[in-house]
Amino acid sequence: MIGNSSAWWLGDWLVYGEESFPGRYRLAISQTNLSYKTLRNYAWVARNVPMSRRRDTLSLQHHAQVAALSADEQERWLARAEEEGWPQSRLRKELQASRVSAPGSEPVTVTVTVHISFEREQRWKVAAESASVPLPEWIAQTLDHAAGHVDDER
Repeated sequence: MIGNSSAWWLGDWLVYGEESFPGRYRLAISQTNLSYKTLRNYAWVARNVPMSRRRDTLSLQHHAQVAALSADEQERWLARAEEEGWPQSRLRKELQASRVSAPGSEPVTVTVTVHISFEREQRWKVAAESASVPLPEWIAQTLDHAAGHVDDER
């Protein structure tokens, strides 16, 4: 925890001294034995993720994964990583997967399991057959249609 805090302290200090303390990197290198590249990365994350958005339960490396994103996206991903207890490597993988499913790219397939009665399944099959579409496609279309009505009501 202290190690993670010191990374934030260094990053914030480097950002704070940007205009009035040009020798700050030399001083930080001599006092910490960290590389210029590491210190520059700390400052970049500190500059791009304001204190109000930082999560004490997540490392600076978690925050580095989202630092290039918009404020809303940072908030969404940090909240998810915190709630689900993701290590930084999992957050990175989830972010990469989300980029693959961005508009214009191949969609990510998700499997949803729903437990329904036999009677309901039979009703849905009849409805799908009358629409001349396979049952999974009928279900997806029906849910998309219902979701559209919800969006319209907001």
